[in-house]
Amino acid sequence: MNISITFKNIPSSDALKSHIEKKLNKLDKMLDSPAEAQIVLSEEKLHSIAEVNLTCNKLKIHARSEAEDNNMYSAIDSLAEKIRTQISKFKEKQRRHLAGDKQSIKDEVLDYEVLD
Repeated sequence: MNISITFKNIPSSDALKSHIEKKLNKLDKMLDSPAEAQIVLSEEKLHSIAEVNLTCNKLKIHARSEAEDNNMYSAIDSLAEKIRTQISKFKEKQRRHLAGDKQSIKDEVLDYEVLD
């Protein structure tokens, strides 16, 4: 996974970079093809903000996470969890589509009202 990290209003830190790489490398194992991630870390007043744009073939994910008390590590952790959730939803949709699962169509009850 190609990772580019941008720091806004905070000094760059090797510890933050390694923490991000560790979290995203776990998520990279879930993906089928190589991915690119652009991460923006910023601080505004008392909030730490982490944003990501992740692209991989047909999958495009944008996620944003905020943490109070200037705790960037917790913002990164919740961001990684959001990305993991979105990847698993995407993979589930693909699996259902490829399996030909039309359960949602079959379960719907069609109500027709006949007007005379």
